[in-house]
Amino acid sequence: MEDLAEIEVDVMLEDEFEPYEGPSEIGVVVGPTLRSGTPLIVGMIPFGSLLGRYEIPYYNYTTKRGYQRQPAMSRVSSFATEIKKGRVDFPTAILLNIRSKSAISAIRNGLLSLSEIGEGANAFHVVDGQHRLLALGKAVDDGHRNLLNHEIPFTCMVGADEDEEMEQFYQVNSNAKAVRTDLAYALLKKRAETEDGLIEALEERGRAWQVSGQGIVERLAVESSVWKNRIRLPGMDKGETVITSASMVASLKPVLGSPYFSRLKSDQQLRVLEAFWEGIRNALRDAFDHPTDYSIQKGVGVIVMHTLMPEVLELVRDRGLSTTDPDAFEALLEETLTSTTGETAAGNIVEGVEFWAAGADGAAGQYSSSSGRRVLIAKLRNRLPQMLD
Repeated sequence: MEDLAEIEVDVMLEDEFEPYEGPSEIGVVVGPTLRSGTPLIVGMIPFGSLLGRYEIPYYNYTTKRGYQRQPAMSRVSSFATEIKKGRVDFPTAILLNIRSKSAISAIRNGLLSLSEIGEGANAFHVVDGQHRLLALGKAVDDGHRNLLNHEIPFTCMVGADEDEEMEQFYQVNSNAKAVRTDLAYALLKKRAETEDGLIEALEERGRAWQVSGQGIVERLAVESSVWKNRIRLPGMDKGETVITSASMVASLKPVLGSPYFSRLKSDQQLRVLEAFWEGIRNALRDAFDHPTDYSIQKGVGVIVMHTLMPEVLELVRDRGLSTTDPDAFEALLEETLTSTTGETAAGNIVEGVEFWAAGADGAAGQYSSSSGRRVLIAKLRNRLPQMLD
Protein backbone atom coordinates (compact mmCIF):
# COMPACT_ATOMS: atom_id res chain seq x y z
CA MET A 1 0.00 0.00 0.00
CA GLU A 2 1.37 3.46 -0.88
CA ASP A 3 2.54 5.39 2.16
CA LEU A 4 -0.05 7.97 3.19
CA ALA A 5 2.63 10.43 4.31
CA GLU A 6 4.12 10.32 0.79
CA ILE A 7 0.68 10.86 -0.76
CA GLU A 8 0.22 13.83 1.53
CA VAL A 9 3.58 15.30 0.52
CA ASP A 10 2.73 14.98 -3.19
CA VAL A 11 -0.52 16.85 -2.62
CA MET A 12 1.10 19.63 -0.66
CA LEU A 13 3.84 20.25 -3.21
CA GLU A 14 1.46 20.97 -6.08
CA ASP A 15 2.09 24.30 -7.83
CA GLU A 16 -1.23 25.77 -6.72
CA PHE A 17 0.31 26.68 -3.34
CA GLU A 18 3.27 28.86 -2.46
CA PRO A 19 6.01 26.67 -0.97
CA TYR A 20 6.17 26.72 2.81
CA GLU A 21 9.27 28.46 4.12
CA GLY A 22 9.76 27.38 7.69
CA PRO A 23 12.61 27.94 10.10
CA SER A 24 15.95 26.32 9.38
CA GLU A 25 16.44 25.66 13.09
CA ILE A 26 14.11 24.91 15.99
CA GLY A 27 14.78 25.16 19.70
CA VAL A 28 15.16 21.86 21.56
CA VAL A 29 16.08 20.66 25.02
CA VAL A 30 18.31 17.60 25.31
CA GLY A 31 16.66 15.25 27.77
CA PRO A 32 17.79 12.09 29.54
CA THR A 33 18.91 9.04 27.60
CA LEU A 34 16.89 5.84 27.37
CA ARG A 35 18.11 2.59 28.92
CA SER A 36 19.67 1.76 25.57
CA GLY A 37 21.73 4.94 25.66
CA THR A 38 19.64 6.63 22.95
CA PRO A 39 19.37 10.37 23.68
CA LEU A 40 16.06 12.23 23.69
CA ILE A 41 15.28 15.77 22.65
CA VAL A 42 12.03 17.67 23.19
CA GLY A 43 10.70 20.80 21.58
CA MET A 44 8.08 22.43 19.37
CA ILE A 45 8.07 22.15 15.58
CA PRO A 46 5.81 23.85 13.00
CA PHE A 47 3.73 21.28 11.16
CA GLY A 48 5.01 22.66 7.85
CA SER A 49 8.56 21.79 8.90
CA LEU A 50 7.53 18.18 9.45
CA LEU A 51 5.56 17.89 6.23
CA GLY A 52 7.76 16.22 3.67
CA ARG A 53 10.22 15.09 6.33
CA TYR A 54 8.41 12.23 8.05
CA GLU A 55 7.64 8.60 7.37
CA ILE A 56 5.23 6.30 9.17
CA PRO A 57 6.70 2.79 9.39
CA TYR A 58 3.63 0.68 8.60
CA TYR A 59 3.87 -3.04 9.13
CA ASN A 60 4.46 -4.93 5.88
CA TYR A 61 3.36 -8.54 6.13
CA THR A 62 5.53 -9.49 3.13
CA THR A 63 8.83 -8.05 4.32
CA LYS A 64 7.96 -8.29 8.06
CA ARG A 65 9.33 -4.76 8.44
CA GLY A 66 7.59 -1.84 10.10
CA TYR A 67 5.34 -2.05 13.14
CA GLN A 68 2.46 0.41 12.90
CA ARG A 69 -1.11 -0.40 11.97
CA GLN A 70 -2.67 1.32 8.98
CA PRO A 71 -4.52 4.50 10.00
CA ALA A 72 -8.26 4.57 10.62
CA MET A 73 -9.22 7.01 7.88
CA SER A 74 -12.61 7.72 9.44
CA ARG A 75 -10.75 8.85 12.55
CA VAL A 76 -8.41 11.00 10.46
CA SER A 77 -11.35 12.67 8.67
CA SER A 78 -13.26 13.27 11.90
CA PHE A 79 -10.18 14.69 13.59
CA ALA A 80 -9.46 16.92 10.59
CA THR A 81 -12.99 18.33 10.73
CA GLU A 82 -12.53 19.23 14.39
CA ILE A 83 -9.16 20.84 13.63
CA LYS A 84 -10.61 22.96 10.83
CA LYS A 85 -13.31 24.24 13.16
CA GLY A 86 -10.74 25.19 15.79
CA ARG A 87 -12.03 22.69 18.34
CA VAL A 88 -8.81 20.78 18.97
CA ASP A 89 -5.67 21.49 20.96
CA PHE A 90 -2.44 19.49 20.82
CA PRO A 91 -1.21 19.39 24.42
CA THR A 92 0.49 15.99 24.26
CA ALA A 93 3.73 15.35 22.40
CA ILE A 94 4.09 13.13 19.37
CA LEU A 95 6.99 10.66 19.51
CA LEU A 96 9.52 10.78 16.66
CA ASN A 97 12.88 9.23 15.87
CA ILE A 98 15.82 10.35 13.74
CA ARG A 99 17.43 7.04 12.78
CA SER A 100 20.79 8.53 11.87
CA LYS A 101 23.09 8.39 14.89
CA SER A 102 25.16 11.21 13.43
CA ALA A 103 22.14 13.51 13.71
CA ILE A 104 23.20 14.33 17.25
CA SER A 105 25.77 16.64 15.66
CA ALA A 106 22.89 18.69 14.20
CA ILE A 107 22.06 19.86 17.74
CA ARG A 108 24.09 22.86 18.85
CA ASN A 109 23.46 25.48 21.50
CA GLY A 110 19.88 24.32 22.07
CA LEU A 111 18.99 24.36 18.37
CA LEU A 112 18.26 21.50 15.97
CA SER A 113 19.33 22.24 12.39
CA LEU A 114 16.57 20.91 10.17
CA SER A 115 18.69 21.37 7.06
CA GLU A 116 21.35 19.04 8.45
CA ILE A 117 18.96 16.17 9.08
CA GLY A 118 17.73 16.29 5.50
CA GLU A 119 14.71 17.12 3.41
CA GLY A 120 13.58 13.59 2.56
CA ALA A 121 10.44 11.89 3.77
CA ASN A 122 12.45 9.61 6.06
CA ALA A 123 14.24 12.32 8.06
CA PHE A 124 11.84 11.65 10.95
CA HIS A 125 10.08 8.36 11.67
CA VAL A 126 6.73 8.71 13.48
CA VAL A 127 6.59 6.34 16.43
CA ASP A 128 3.37 7.69 17.97
CA GLY A 129 1.00 10.38 16.70
CA GLN A 130 0.26 9.37 13.11
CA HIS A 131 -3.46 10.22 13.30
CA ARG A 132 -2.72 13.75 14.53
CA LEU A 133 -0.24 14.36 11.72
CA LEU A 134 -2.44 12.86 9.00
CA ALA A 135 -5.44 14.87 10.24
CA LEU A 136 -3.40 18.08 10.16
CA GLY A 137 -2.26 17.18 6.66
CA LYS A 138 -5.83 16.66 5.52
CA ALA A 139 -6.91 19.97 7.05
CA VAL A 140 -4.07 21.77 5.23
CA ASP A 141 -4.97 19.98 2.00
CA ASP A 142 -8.54 21.23 2.46
CA GLY A 143 -7.26 24.81 2.37
CA HIS A 144 -6.35 25.60 5.97
CA ARG A 145 -2.76 26.56 5.20
CA ASN A 146 -2.45 28.54 8.42
CA LEU A 147 -1.96 25.16 10.09
CA LEU A 148 1.46 24.87 8.46
CA ASN A 149 2.61 27.30 11.16
CA HIS A 150 0.89 25.37 13.96
CA GLU A 151 3.53 24.27 16.43
CA ILE A 152 3.38 20.68 17.63
CA PRO A 153 5.05 19.48 20.83
CA PHE A 154 7.35 16.54 20.17
CA THR A 155 9.73 14.14 21.84
CA CYS A 156 12.35 12.69 19.54
CA MET A 157 14.83 9.86 19.91
CA VAL A 158 18.12 10.40 18.12
CA GLY A 159 19.80 7.36 16.60
CA ALA A 160 17.35 4.60 17.54
CA ASP A 161 16.91 1.78 15.03
CA GLU A 162 13.59 0.29 13.96
CA ASP A 163 13.67 -2.36 16.69
CA GLU A 164 13.96 0.28 19.40
CA GLU A 165 11.20 2.33 17.75
CA MET A 166 9.02 -0.77 17.84
CA GLU A 167 9.77 -1.32 21.53
CA GLN A 168 8.79 2.25 22.40
CA PHE A 169 5.68 2.04 20.19
CA TYR A 170 4.65 -1.09 22.08
CA GLN A 171 5.29 0.51 25.48
CA VAL A 172 3.30 3.64 24.64
CA ASN A 173 0.31 1.78 23.22
CA SER A 174 0.15 -1.28 25.46
CA ASN A 175 0.39 0.69 28.70
CA ALA A 176 -2.08 3.38 27.72
CA LYS A 177 -5.39 3.03 29.52
CA ALA A 178 -8.60 4.43 28.14
CA VAL A 179 -10.64 6.75 30.34
CA ARG A 180 -13.45 4.81 32.02
CA THR A 181 -16.76 5.40 30.26
CA ASP A 182 -18.49 6.68 33.40
CA LEU A 183 -15.77 9.28 33.94
CA ALA A 184 -15.73 10.14 30.22
CA TYR A 185 -19.47 10.92 30.30
CA ALA A 186 -19.07 13.01 33.46
CA LEU A 187 -16.18 15.00 31.97
CA LEU A 188 -18.05 15.47 28.69
CA LYS A 189 -21.02 16.97 30.55
CA LYS A 190 -18.73 19.23 32.56
CA ARG A 191 -17.01 20.44 29.39
CA ALA A 192 -20.36 21.08 27.71
CA GLU A 193 -21.34 23.44 30.53
CA THR A 194 -18.45 25.82 29.83
CA GLU A 195 -17.00 25.08 26.37
CA ASP A 196 -18.55 27.10 23.58
CA GLY A 197 -19.47 25.10 20.51
CA LEU A 198 -19.09 21.69 22.13
CA ILE A 199 -22.80 20.83 22.12
CA GLU A 200 -23.00 21.78 18.45
CA ALA A 201 -20.02 19.55 17.70
CA LEU A 202 -21.56 16.67 19.63
CA GLU A 203 -24.86 17.09 17.79
CA GLU A 204 -23.03 16.86 14.48
CA ARG A 205 -21.46 13.59 15.65
CA GLY A 206 -24.69 12.19 17.13
CA ARG A 207 -23.37 12.28 20.69
CA ALA A 208 -25.28 15.15 22.33
CA TRP A 209 -27.57 12.62 24.00
CA GLN A 210 -24.63 11.55 26.19
CA VAL A 211 -24.50 14.97 27.82
CA SER A 212 -28.27 15.00 28.39
CA GLY A 213 -28.18 11.44 29.68
CA GLN A 214 -25.34 12.16 32.11
CA GLY A 215 -27.23 15.16 33.49
CA ILE A 216 -30.35 13.08 34.05
CA VAL A 217 -28.46 10.20 35.64
CA GLU A 218 -26.56 12.49 38.03
CA ARG A 219 -29.88 13.89 39.25
CA LEU A 220 -31.56 10.48 39.48
CA ALA A 221 -28.67 9.29 41.65
CA VAL A 222 -29.39 11.90 44.31
CA GLU A 223 -33.01 12.97 43.83
CA SER A 224 -34.97 9.89 42.76
CA SER A 225 -36.90 7.81 45.26
CA VAL A 226 -36.26 4.80 43.01
CA TRP A 227 -32.62 5.38 42.06
CA LYS A 228 -31.04 7.23 44.99
CA ASN A 229 -27.99 5.24 46.19
CA ARG A 230 -28.56 2.71 43.41
CA ILE A 231 -26.45 4.37 40.67
CA ARG A 232 -22.67 4.26 41.02
CA LEU A 233 -21.15 7.58 39.90
CA PRO A 234 -17.44 7.93 39.02
CA GLY A 235 -15.23 7.56 42.08
CA MET A 236 -17.96 6.06 44.28
CA ASP A 237 -17.56 2.84 46.21
CA LYS A 238 -19.96 0.11 45.16
CA GLY A 239 -21.87 0.17 48.44
CA GLU A 240 -25.56 -0.48 47.80
CA THR A 241 -25.39 0.57 44.15
CA VAL A 242 -26.59 -1.88 41.50
CA ILE A 243 -25.70 -0.18 38.21
CA THR A 244 -22.91 2.11 36.95
CA SER A 245 -23.73 5.58 35.72
CA ALA A 246 -22.21 4.69 32.32
CA SER A 247 -24.62 1.78 31.86
CA MET A 248 -27.53 3.94 32.94
CA VAL A 249 -26.58 6.73 30.52
CA ALA A 250 -26.14 4.30 27.62
CA SER A 251 -29.51 2.70 28.32
CA LEU A 252 -31.23 6.08 27.95
CA LYS A 253 -30.25 6.54 24.30
CA PRO A 254 -33.57 5.29 22.81
CA VAL A 255 -35.55 7.38 25.30
CA LEU A 256 -33.56 10.55 24.63
CA GLY A 257 -33.97 9.97 20.89
CA SER A 258 -37.75 9.61 21.02
CA PRO A 259 -39.77 12.57 19.64
CA TYR A 260 -41.88 13.21 22.73
CA PHE A 261 -39.26 12.82 25.45
CA SER A 262 -36.50 14.65 23.57
CA ARG A 263 -38.59 17.84 23.40
CA LEU A 264 -39.27 17.97 27.13
CA LYS A 265 -37.30 20.28 29.39
CA SER A 266 -34.80 18.55 31.67
CA ASP A 267 -36.97 18.91 34.78
CA GLN A 268 -39.90 17.40 32.89
CA GLN A 269 -37.74 14.55 31.63
CA LEU A 270 -36.70 13.79 35.19
CA ARG A 271 -40.35 13.73 36.39
CA VAL A 272 -41.39 11.44 33.53
CA LEU A 273 -38.54 9.01 34.17
CA GLU A 274 -39.28 8.99 37.89
CA ALA A 275 -42.97 8.27 37.24
CA PHE A 276 -42.08 5.49 34.79
CA TRP A 277 -39.88 3.73 37.32
CA GLU A 278 -42.26 4.33 40.22
CA GLY A 279 -44.93 2.58 38.15
CA ILE A 280 -42.60 -0.38 37.55
CA ARG A 281 -41.72 -0.44 41.26
CA ASN A 282 -45.40 -0.54 42.20
CA ALA A 283 -45.85 -3.56 39.93
CA LEU A 284 -42.72 -5.41 41.17
CA ARG A 285 -42.31 -4.11 44.72
CA ASP A 286 -40.22 -6.98 46.10
CA ALA A 287 -37.60 -6.51 43.40
CA PHE A 288 -37.11 -2.86 44.38
CA ASP A 289 -37.08 -3.56 48.11
CA HIS A 290 -34.20 -6.01 47.55
CA PRO A 291 -32.50 -4.62 44.42
CA THR A 292 -29.31 -6.68 44.63
CA ASP A 293 -31.37 -9.88 44.54
CA TYR A 294 -33.14 -8.95 41.30
CA SER A 295 -32.13 -7.81 37.79
CA ILE A 296 -34.77 -5.19 37.07
CA GLN A 297 -32.51 -2.33 38.24
CA LYS A 298 -29.38 -3.88 36.77
CA GLY A 299 -28.09 -3.81 33.20
CA VAL A 300 -30.50 -6.19 31.51
CA GLY A 301 -33.61 -4.77 33.21
CA VAL A 302 -32.72 -1.13 32.68
CA ILE A 303 -31.74 -1.56 29.02
CA VAL A 304 -34.90 -3.51 28.23
CA MET A 305 -37.28 -1.16 30.04
CA HIS A 306 -35.72 1.98 28.55
CA THR A 307 -35.92 0.47 25.06
CA LEU A 308 -39.66 -0.07 25.63
CA MET A 309 -40.24 3.29 27.30
CA PRO A 310 -40.92 5.36 24.12
CA GLU A 311 -43.75 2.96 23.20
CA VAL A 312 -45.10 3.00 26.73
CA LEU A 313 -45.11 6.80 26.71
CA GLU A 314 -47.22 6.79 23.55
CA LEU A 315 -49.66 4.33 25.13
CA VAL A 316 -50.03 6.59 28.16
CA ARG A 317 -50.64 9.63 25.98
CA ASP A 318 -53.01 7.66 23.73
CA ARG A 319 -55.20 7.05 26.79
CA GLY A 320 -55.16 10.70 27.80
CA LEU A 321 -53.20 9.92 30.96
CA SER A 322 -50.38 11.96 32.50
CA THR A 323 -46.81 10.91 31.76
CA THR A 324 -45.81 12.14 35.23
CA ASP A 325 -48.34 9.91 37.01
CA PRO A 326 -46.86 6.64 38.33
CA ASP A 327 -50.33 5.09 38.42
CA ALA A 328 -50.65 5.49 34.65
CA PHE A 329 -47.48 3.46 34.07
CA GLU A 330 -48.43 0.87 36.67
CA ALA A 331 -51.83 0.37 35.01
CA LEU A 332 -50.22 -0.18 31.61
CA LEU A 333 -47.28 -2.33 32.72
CA GLU A 334 -48.48 -4.38 35.68
CA GLU A 335 -50.07 -7.21 33.71
CA THR A 336 -47.15 -7.32 31.26
CA LEU A 337 -44.55 -7.50 34.02
CA THR A 338 -46.38 -9.86 36.39
CA SER A 339 -47.38 -12.34 33.70
CA THR A 340 -43.99 -12.62 31.99
CA THR A 341 -42.62 -16.14 32.27
CA GLY A 342 -39.27 -17.68 31.54
CA GLU A 343 -37.02 -20.64 32.19
CA THR A 344 -34.14 -20.63 34.65
CA ALA A 345 -30.78 -22.19 33.88
CA ALA A 346 -31.98 -25.28 35.75
CA GLY A 347 -35.08 -25.53 33.55
CA ASN A 348 -37.63 -24.26 36.09
CA ILE A 349 -40.42 -21.97 34.94
CA VAL A 350 -40.68 -18.68 36.85
CA GLU A 351 -43.16 -15.83 36.51
CA GLY A 352 -43.59 -12.19 37.46
CA VAL A 353 -41.17 -10.81 40.03
CA GLU A 354 -39.36 -14.17 40.22
CA PHE A 355 -38.63 -13.89 36.50
CA TRP A 356 -36.34 -10.98 37.44
CA ALA A 357 -34.55 -12.80 40.28
CA ALA A 358 -30.78 -12.53 39.90
CA GLY A 359 -28.59 -15.56 39.30
CA ALA A 360 -29.78 -19.12 38.91
CA ASP A 361 -33.14 -18.49 40.61
CA GLY A 362 -34.40 -16.17 37.87
CA ALA A 363 -34.83 -16.21 34.11
CA ALA A 364 -33.80 -12.64 33.20
CA GLY A 365 -30.13 -13.59 33.25
CA GLN A 366 -30.75 -15.87 30.28
CA TYR A 367 -31.39 -12.69 28.23
CA SER A 368 -28.29 -10.69 29.20
CA SER A 369 -26.55 -10.88 25.80
CA SER A 370 -27.44 -8.35 23.09
CA SER A 371 -29.37 -10.98 21.14
CA GLY A 372 -31.03 -12.15 24.35
CA ARG A 373 -32.15 -8.63 25.19
CA ARG A 374 -33.72 -8.30 21.76
CA VAL A 375 -35.73 -11.47 22.46
CA LEU A 376 -36.84 -10.21 25.87
CA ILE A 377 -37.80 -6.81 24.44
CA ALA A 378 -39.94 -8.55 21.83
CA LYS A 379 -41.43 -10.79 24.52
CA LEU A 380 -42.49 -7.83 26.65
CA ARG A 381 -43.56 -5.71 23.68
CA ASN A 382 -45.99 -8.41 22.58
CA ARG A 383 -47.60 -8.26 26.02
CA LEU A 384 -48.18 -4.50 25.96
CA PRO A 385 -51.76 -3.36 25.34
CA GLN A 386 -52.79 -2.07 21.93
CA MET A 387 -53.45 1.53 21.03
CA LEU A 388 -57.08 2.61 21.50
CA ASP A 389 -59.17 2.97 18.37
